Amino acid sequence: MARKSVKSDDREFTASGDVEDLDGMRLFAVAYLRHEQDLDLQSFAVRFDNYYLESSLYTSGKVDAVVQRLRDAGKTYEQDGALWLKSTDYGDDKDRVMRKGDGSYTYFVPDVAYHITKWERGFGKVVNIQGTDHHGTIARVRAGLQAAGVGIPEGYPDYVLHTMVRVMRGGEEVKISKRAGSYVTLRDLVEWTSKDAVRFFLLSRKPDTEYVFDVDLALAQNNDNPVYYVQYAHARICSVLAAWGGDVKTLSGADLSSLEHPAALNLMLQLARYPEMLAAAATDFAPHDVTFYLRELAAAYHSYYDSERILVDDEQLKGARLALVAAVAQVLHNGLAVLGVGAPQKM
Repeated sequence: MARKSVKSDDREFTASGDVEDLDGMRLFAVAYLRHEQDLDLQSFAVRFDNYYLESSLYTSGKVDAVVQRLRDAGKTYEQDGALWLKSTDYGDDKDRVMRKGDGSYTYFVPDVAYHITKWERGFGKVVNIQGTDHHGTIARVRAGLQAAGVGIPEGYPDYVLHTMVRVMRGGEEVKISKRAGSYVTLRDLVEWTSKDAVRFFLLSRKPDTEYVFDVDLALAQNNDNPVYYVQYAHARICSVLAAWGGDVKTLSGADLSSLEHPAALNLMLQLARYPEMLAAAATDFAPHDVTFYLRELAAAYHSYYDSERILVDDEQLKGARLALVAAVAQVLHNGLAVLGVGAPQKM
């Protein structure tokens, strides 16, 4: 549209209105799509510190430079009019074409240039989040990085590959078609449900497993809704603490020896698992382990709440039980915060 402007976090562009201005159309399209991405990210409470256009790797000469580096190192060869990388030297199942007969580069070449640039910028730990259809690129990118001889360790970068997410709404699958241009954005899911629900639901699955996002379930206020179940446990404890009316800090020295009920003991065991679980989830790139743990902890609390009164007359016993449930509330709050999910005090 003539003179229409679009602005995103990292760029702004005004269309010229000239139907012959192909470069202007391209720049406008990039800015428009970046703006749409910004809206999605804002709704999801995510902010990227840096945006990187793949095209800049070509215009800056980084792609040509890495190809020349590989050629100089003797890691390439010419065959059938194409330039090949000796990726089998680094564990790939076959050598890969880098430059096709028409002179264009295959898509993994700029990936190699990008990761070399990232390494040079000081990022010693890199985790790529991609779709499962990118599985084949892992070996060739790592082979190119090793062949470049810039000091990058084997196994760099790490990858987490995700399957597609299907969406159910009103008992029916929402039809998604690339050909028809119909799709569901992240912003759609947030608007239909909530940021907390979308975050918790998407993090509740292993990335390589099929997943159906059930919009109706995400809106349900019952125990079948996992995020509601966990948040309700936190709000339930806050209600108990509010009814007590004391300062939670005074509970730090409570004598817990009177906590003998099996439900209380199970709750304490669940709490003790948190540090180790969290460390393992971080090491294994497994945020779903945090959601599983929070659901188990919430279940343990609900069971305990149904087993024993907390606000009893015996001050020592009451203090012990309050200290226990206050600790549960803190861990629920901390675990939800790791996932970027809120911990409401009332529901």
